[in-house]
Amino acid sequence: MRVEIVDVGPRDGLQNEDKTLTPEVRAELCGRLAACGIPRVEAASFVNPKRVPQMAGAEQVMLAIERNPRTAYAGLVLNEKGYERAIKAGVDEVRYAFPVTETFAAKNQNTTVEAATALAARLVERARLDGVRVSVTLSAAFGDPFEGRVERDHVLRIAGRVAEAQPDEIVLADTIGVGVPSQVRELVEGVLERGVTVGCHFHDTRNTGIANAVAAVESGATVLDASVGGTGGCPFAPRATGNIPTEDLVYTLHGMGYETGVDLDALIGVAAWLSEQLGKELPGQVHKAGTFDPLAG
Repeated sequence: MRVEIVDVGPRDGLQNEDKTLTPEVRAELCGRLAACGIPRVEAASFVNPKRVPQMAGAEQVMLAIERNPRTAYAGLVLNEKGYERAIKAGVDEVRYAFPVTETFAAKNQNTTVEAATALAARLVERARLDGVRVSVTLSAAFGDPFEGRVERDHVLRIAGRVAEAQPDEIVLADTIGVGVPSQVRELVEGVLERGVTVGCHFHDTRNTGIANAVAAVESGATVLDASVGGTGGCPFAPRATGNIPTEDLVYTLHGMGYETGVDLDALIGVAAWLSEQLGKELPGQVHKAGTFDPLAG
């Protein structure tokens, strides 16, 4: 079985860092990830730079990328203005995200869940007309930083409405890293019943990220987000720490017999390079410990 990896390092990975990298360096990160065989890279975030200054210059990032024909370059959008910027900048894929809880929806993008769900349908329709891939991410699907527990049926109701618009995939995001494998299995299986491709986006805040990723693919998810080196976090979600490290995820999947098409040794090199750019040790483990073949022998 093949699992498609989406490296969100250039966007989610960098948006919460103290050090802001230039658009040129972020474009270089995209290029280095593509050279490792990463099939999809979340290259930029088309949001208000006053709210997320680390993501300023999204258009410059897209312009500076040396496109690899084997890699699709995506842009995150939170509203129609962001969508229009992303299309004009030449993204291959639009990734629209919205929280499934009212408090977080208001704080993160000044909207309601109802309005955000309706916008998902409009953006899917626009993306079809514009000829670009479109995915919809349900943020805080496993727990909310302000409201706490999020009920499974609530998430599935929203997923069902989004699925009616037929996006290329629905991504379940554990924005604050509170999910556990049993919860992952229930949600992934429930969304699959809506007849749509399912992806997952995990943060490792409570050290459950890789376990959740394994539960997701075993339950039928075929797309997983990860961030090289384990960087990441949400500026509007208190205590939200990094995404699962891409190299740790690839190591785990390869050891279990899944195919990703990613060169793990090359990816380890990218994590080391990014650590130098940010001037700090990154939380990922495999780029520090090195790879190993658990299937050998």
